[in-house]
Amino acid sequence: MNTQRIKSPEPSEFASYYSIYTDLVEGDDVLAALNAQIPVTRELLVGIPEENGSFRYEDGKWSIKELVGHLIDTERIMAYRALRFARGDKTDIEGFDQDPYVENGNFNACSITDLAAHFELLRRANLHMFQGLSEKAWSRSGIASGNPVSVRALAYIIAGHEIHHLNILKERYLAQ
Repeated sequence: MNTQRIKSPEPSEFASYYSIYTDLVEGDDVLAALNAQIPVTRELLVGIPEENGSFRYEDGKWSIKELVGHLIDTERIMAYRALRFARGDKTDIEGFDQDPYVENGNFNACSITDLAAHFELLRRANLHMFQGLSEKAWSRSGIASGNPVSVRALAYIIAGHEIHHLNILKERYLAQ
């Protein structure tokens, strides 16, 4: 397993709009950051009363459960991209529209506890995948959503995307 530190990607390794996520990841070890997020996110999610799971802070916004489902779906998609590029697949990967994923995800029928468990299992599986990558694999890249992106950047995007949405969860959902 890979024990090296995976430092922050260069701006040329991802589309500039992803900096909203990559800039949120502190330190120079994305594997440690991804691992450290597991208990923090689990504790936050299981602390939300089940009756609040369908809460939306504003009409037209996702419920808490849908936000968590979006985290899960996006991590799965970004990790899939990372796997393909790490393995040397040069096929361009299309983008995805997050709204139909949430709309068709049936997340409100899930318990918050189940969504937290789903998140944790997915994250642990992705960590195992990332930890098994060679140094060369981390530097590989491909085209996703019409833009170049490296495997290293995708790991940072996953970590930062989680931070971004947990900040929204705390500030807009749980502060109410």
